Amino acid sequence: NLYLMSMDISYIHDSRTKLCMFVTTNDPILIKTVCSCVLFLDLKRDWSDHALWWEQKQQWLLRTGWTLDKCGVHADARLIFTPQHKPLRLGLPNGATLKMRACFSSPVFRTVMGICRVLNLRHPEELSLLRPVEEKKKKKDKDSSEELYDLTDVPLTAGSVQALYNGMPAHFADSPKTEAVYKMLSVSLPSPAPEAIAKLYRPASIVDKTHIHTRWLDSSRSLMQQGIQENDKLGLRFKYYTFHDMDPKYDAVRLTQLYEQARWAILLEDIDCTEEEMMLFGALQYHIGKQSLSQDMVSSCQGMDDLESALKSLEVKMVGDGNMHLIFDHFPPCRPKRLTLKGYKQYWCKFQETSISYYKSKEDRYGEPIQQLNLKGCEVAPDVNVAGQKFCIKLLIPAPEGMNEIYLRCENEKQYSQWMAACKLASKGLTLLDSSYQSEVQNIQTFLSMQRSSSAAPTSQTDESINTHSLVSPRYQKKYKPKQLTPRILEAYQNIAQLSLTSAILKFLQIWQALPDFGISYFMVRFKGSRKDEVLGIANNRLIRIDLGVGDVVKTWRYSNMRQWNVNWDIRQVAIEFDGNINIAFGCVNADCKVVHEYIGGYIFMSTRAQQQSDTLNEELFHKLTGGHEAL
Repeated sequence: NLYLMSMDISYIHDSRTKLCMFVTTNDPILIKTVCSCVLFLDLKRDWSDHALWWEQKQQWLLRTGWTLDKCGVHADARLIFTPQHKPLRLGLPNGATLKMRACFSSPVFRTVMGICRVLNLRHPEELSLLRPVEEKKKKKDKDSSEELYDLTDVPLTAGSVQALYNGMPAHFADSPKTEAVYKMLSVSLPSPAPEAIAKLYRPASIVDKTHIHTRWLDSSRSLMQQGIQENDKLGLRFKYYTFHDMDPKYDAVRLTQLYEQARWAILLEDIDCTEEEMMLFGALQYHIGKQSLSQDMVSSCQGMDDLESALKSLEVKMVGDGNMHLIFDHFPPCRPKRLTLKGYKQYWCKFQETSISYYKSKEDRYGEPIQQLNLKGCEVAPDVNVAGQKFCIKLLIPAPEGMNEIYLRCENEKQYSQWMAACKLASKGLTLLDSSYQSEVQNIQTFLSMQRSSSAAPTSQTDESINTHSLVSPRYQKKYKPKQLTPRILEAYQNIAQLSLTSAILKFLQIWQALPDFGISYFMVRFKGSRKDEVLGIANNRLIRIDLGVGDVVKTWRYSNMRQWNVNWDIRQVAIEFDGNINIAFGCVNADCKVVHEYIGGYIFMSTRAQQQSDTLNEELFHKLTGGHEAL
């Protein structure tokens, strides 16, 4: 240690060599100051990745053309001369832990871009990093160590286009070790033991779900600024549920990791589904597991010509009219169906353009309708139980004060398929003459057939032992014994056994995205003027106000009706203005309002991607929409 009494000196510390020295703060440029330190220490190695970290101010000094004075460095400043890229442990959606180098000096948004570039994950704007759930370790688990897949030797490439070798990025083909890492990323892993599954965090209530989303890191600040240190563990997850330009030819890793995140969301009951849907999910998982043992996503080319249609959401059309049962939920702000008595009324309904007109009878269809419902911009969700012959369509129709809820009950599968297709088409603002109608009706009928019991299932399949603990959620494990679950899963398996690995994963994701609660992130908030805490749900196209006591949806607001939103950073309050002079304001209870602000701005940014002609990501626009006052 060299000590020199002067007001024009600052303290520089190398985190690796544990040496320190004093330098003058009025050197011409910062890079010259750093170089003089390196020459003084006479250490020969690559220093190009090093930079100065100002510990007291929690900020990086990256403007190498500035003097220390211009950076605001004073005599009492403690500067750490440290690498910008450090090892980081990443928990992936499939449960594996990956160790790789990540940038600790760039904003998290750019750090994630670098990570995804190495992992061959396209559209990194859909992902982000979050802190892991704190696990309570027992005495018996002290010696347990997790398996690490090491990629620290793989260089961080600057280009966006990856050179492929044998179907994988070239940097994964360097050694058998890296090839094994890529196989782990692109192929679904075997399910862990039931004991390991039992240790995983499972939200028991909607309040627990609000705690999950408080752990996201700030995308506009660096890892070091948020207290993340070398070799810390973070989770890499899909944050925004809008998946742009999904292509199995280039998205083997992306599809597999998205499937794993969806799979564990269902198994850990982060999202609810019906009993029939759970059996179908279990059958698809069983099929994907079997297929993954014999092939990987890179070589799975069977049925690739048909995948383009499977990737599209149901864009459908309907021409004609028919007899339909309707139930109206009073037309005030929407409320989900609960265990309440609701009466259905039978009307004659007619689909025209993007609207449903309903009449008292078929004879009245040429006169004025009782009411005409414009479905453009509405939300369409299935409410189906094939075994119970229940075929309902749930519609959330935009209204000035939120969303109105309507249920349509169809008489049979054929009518349901036609009207569900029509509603999906109309919600996108497409006309009734769209050419994709017949194919989309067929897709809906195929999905219904997957949930239908197959009495012709071979008896040899019913005796096959499968691990039901890794295929269904704990709710159904408690309700049924493994001997009861196994034949039901294998029964559903007969309807999807012919699917290829890629087709099965796409079908799983398609059904997952059709669930009513898909893609909703929950936050505990308190609305302005209210004396009680409530839950705010943030989806890719709307905000949902939920009563915390009973779990009912109170109001829904769509982004398409949003005029502006802003944050009062002094009192940490989010204010939003919608069409019709509707204004809401709320403060966050268990999360920083910056997280909510980033979610809203992030989804609006995602909606602009289809309008951009180039493949270059508009990082500046993302930070303007999500960064708040710091970005400005």
